[in-house]
Amino acid sequence: MPFKRLLTDLVEAVPGASGAILADWEGEAVEQHCFGDPYDMKVTAAHWGIMLTQLKDLQQKLHTGAVREALISTDRQYAIVGALGDDYALVMTMTDSALPLVALHSFRETAVLLMKEIY
Repeated sequence: MPFKRLLTDLVEAVPGASGAILADWEGEAVEQHCFGDPYDMKVTAAHWGIMLTQLKDLQQKLHTGAVREALISTDRQYAIVGALGDDYALVMTMTDSALPLVALHSFRETAVLLMKEIY
C-alpha cells in the first residue's frame, strides 16, 4: 500500500506543511511523513484524533450528517483532521504561514486516494 508515498506527496505539495499522519481508530500511527520529530507527530495525531471523535459524537446528537474534516487554527499552527471512514483519521499540520484553504484541497484529494487504498 502506498500510504507513505501519498502522505509524502501531500506534505510536499502544501507550502508550510510540517507533517501528515494516517492513524487508526485508537490513535495509533499507521504511516506518517513529517519534517520534525516523528514521535511529536504521533502525539499530535492522537490528540487531534480525540477531538475528531468528539465531533463525531456531537454530530450524532445534532443530526448534522457525517463529519468529514475540521480545520483548526492556533497561534502557532494550523491542523486539518479528517475522518477516513469509521476506522481511520488523516491529520496534517502546517505552520502559521501556510494557506489552510489551499491545503484543504490537497488534503481532500489525498483522503480520497487513501480511502481507495484502505477500503
